[in-house]
Amino acid sequence: MKSLHLFVLLLASLLSLTLQAQRQDILLNHDWQFRFSHQVNKGDTRRVDLPHTWNTTDALVGKPDYKRGIGNYQRRLYVKPEWKGRRLFLRFEGANSVANVFVNGRMVGEHRGGYGAFVFEITDRVEYGKDNTLLVRVNNAEQLDVMPLVGDFNFYGGIYRDVHLLITDEACVSPLDYASPGVYLIQNQVSEQQADVTARVMLANASARQRSLTLRLTVEGGARPLVVERQVTVAAGANAQAEDLHFTIERPHLWNATADPFCYQARVELLSDGRAIDCVEQPLGLRYFSFDADKGFILNGRHLPLHGVCRHQERAEVGNALQPQHHEEDVALMREMGANAVRLAHYPQATYMYDLLDRAGIVTWAEIPFVGPGGYADKGFVDQESFKANGREQLRELIRQHYNHPAIVCWGLFNELKEEGDNPVPYVRELNELAHAEDPTRPTTSASNQGGALNFVTDLIAWNRYDGWYGSSPASLATFLDATHRDYPKLRIAISEYGAGASIYQQQDSLKQTVPTSWWHPENWQTEYHIQNWRIISQRPYVWGSFVWNMFDFGAAHRTEGDRPGINDKGLVTHDRQTRKDAFYFYKANWNPEPMVRIEGHRNVQRTHRVTTVRVFSNCDEVTLTVNGHCIASQRPDDVHVCTFEGVTLQSGDNQIEVTARQGRHTLTDTCHWTLQNAATE
Repeated sequence: MKSLHLFVLLLASLLSLTLQAQRQDILLNHDWQFRFSHQVNKGDTRRVDLPHTWNTTDALVGKPDYKRGIGNYQRRLYVKPEWKGRRLFLRFEGANSVANVFVNGRMVGEHRGGYGAFVFEITDRVEYGKDNTLLVRVNNAEQLDVMPLVGDFNFYGGIYRDVHLLITDEACVSPLDYASPGVYLIQNQVSEQQADVTARVMLANASARQRSLTLRLTVEGGARPLVVERQVTVAAGANAQAEDLHFTIERPHLWNATADPFCYQARVELLSDGRAIDCVEQPLGLRYFSFDADKGFILNGRHLPLHGVCRHQERAEVGNALQPQHHEEDVALMREMGANAVRLAHYPQATYMYDLLDRAGIVTWAEIPFVGPGGYADKGFVDQESFKANGREQLRELIRQHYNHPAIVCWGLFNELKEEGDNPVPYVRELNELAHAEDPTRPTTSASNQGGALNFVTDLIAWNRYDGWYGSSPASLATFLDATHRDYPKLRIAISEYGAGASIYQQQDSLKQTVPTSWWHPENWQTEYHIQNWRIISQRPYVWGSFVWNMFDFGAAHRTEGDRPGINDKGLVTHDRQTRKDAFYFYKANWNPEPMVRIEGHRNVQRTHRVTTVRVFSNCDEVTLTVNGHCIASQRPDDVHVCTFEGVTLQSGDNQIEVTARQGRHTLTDTCHWTLQNAATE
C-alpha cells in the first residue's frame, strides 16, 4: 500500500511538472474597473468587461466631438507562487490608440497604434503569491505621430479586443517579435507537384546560460503527419533567435479560395530532454498566385475574378468592441452574398477575423491605417520622423502578426493620400521597400483617388471610384478604366471602393439620382448604381479585383446625410446586420451560384404610379411575373442577372407581386405587396 501511495504521488508530481512546462494562455477580459482620466474622485470607477469602448453612446449618435482622451482600466491579478521561475507576458490584441501599461504602479511599456497586437513581459514586475494591480491608460486623442491622422470613420477609444496572460518556460517560442506567433511559414516554391516551405521559428531564452533544446515541427492534414526536428542552442538572454526548419510536401493539397479552403496545421514544439516545454500552432494554406495586367488575379494557375467587399470592424450598439460571433456573422453574410474577396479597411483587424477568412476561402487585402482625408479637412501625412517611424512599426506588426494567413494576398500601404504640401511619395517608397523586405512572397497595393506619382509606387494599384454617386454617371467608370488600361498597359489595376448610400426607410417608385450630401438616400438609386457599375466591371477581366464600399453601414460621427446623422449608409447590409438591402440580392444573383430569385422593392410599398417597372434578380434560367394572380410575362435574366418587366399596371389598393423562377427541376418563388394610392397621371 505504501508503494502504491508513493507511485500516486510520483505520478501526480510528474503530471504537475508536465502541465507547468506547457504554455498557458489565460484570458483577462473580466472585472476591470474603468474611469476617465478627468474622473479623480473615489467612486468614479465602474465595472466593465472586455472588449470595451467608451464611445458607444456618443460617436454612434452623430456627435462629431465624441470623447477622445484617456480612459483608465484597472484590475487585480493574482500571481500563483508556482509560476515563479516561469515567464509571464501580457498580450493585448488591440487598444485604441496609445496604451501605457503599469504593473503595481510601475510603467511596463507603451504601445502606439490602435489596430495591432502588442506584448509586454511582466515576469520581474509581479509579486508571487499575491494580488497584483494592472493599470492600462488608453488614449484615443488626436496626435500627429500615430497613424491614422484622419479618417472617414470613428476612432473608438478603449481596450476593444481581448487581453491575455501568457505563461511560458524560460525558453520558449518568442512572443516578443512584434507580437507575432513567433513562427513564419515561408512558402518558397509551391505547385501542384511540390511545396517547399521553411518554418522560421523565433526562440527566446531568459536564463543566464545557453540552452540545448530540440525544435520539432509536425505538419498534419496529409495522408500521414510530416515531422522535422533538429537540435538548437539558444543563447542566454535571446529574445528572438531565428532557427529554420525546411520541409517538402509532395503533391500538396492546395488552399483554393472558396472552392476548397484547405489548410494543413503546423505545430512547432520546443523540447528539453524529450519533454515539450512550449508549443505554437499555425495554419499552413499552400497556394501560389499572381496578378496579371490583362488577365487579373490568378490562383493556382487559374483565373479567379475577385468579387469583393470592404469591411470596417464595427457595428451598432458595440462600436468596435466586437465579440467572436460578430466576426462570424459578418463572414457568413459575405459568403451568403457570394463575395470571395474582402478589403479590410482601413487598418489591421482581429486575428480571429483573419482565421475566419482563411477557413471561408475569402481572398484578403490587409492594410495599415495610412489614411487620407477623402473629401474632408486636414492631411493623412506629416513629414516628421516620429510619424514615419510609427508607420514603419505598424507595417512590421501587420506583416509579422498575420504572415501565415493564406487568405492574405497583398499588403495595402495607403488610402486616398494627397501629394500637396508634405508629399508622401518618398515615404510610400520607403514603406514599399520595407514590405518587400518583410515579406517577399506578397505584392503591395494601395487605394488611390487621384492621379500622380503615388499611383506608380506599389506593385498593384486600385482606385476608389464613385461614378454615379459623387457626381458624374456610372458610364464614366468605363471611360476611366479603359483609358487607364490603354495608357498604362503594364499597370495592374483594380477598383478598391465603389458604392452609393441607401436608407431602407427612404423609398421612391421613380428612379432619380440623389444628392449624396442630402438627407434623402432612396434605396432604389443605390441598387441602380450597383447594377450599372457591376455591368461595367464584370466586362473587364483586366481589373484584378473590385471591392464594394461597403459591406455594412458603419459609424462616421461627422456625417450629416441619409436618414440620420453619424452613419455612412453605403453598406449592402444595415449597421445592425438585420436587413439586407436590395443591392445585396443583386450581387447574390451574380456571385452566389445557388439558385435564387428576389423582387426589387420589397420595402417600397407605397406606390404612386399606376404603370410601373418590376425588376427581379435571379440566376435561374427563366423568371415568370404574376401580378394579382395574372401572368404578365416570362423572361431570361440578362448578363447581370436582372429581369426587367416594363409597363406593368397596378390596381388601386393592394397588389400582390409574385415571381417564379425555374432552374432545372428546382422552382423558387418570391412575393411582395405594393399599395397604389393617389396614382399619378401617366
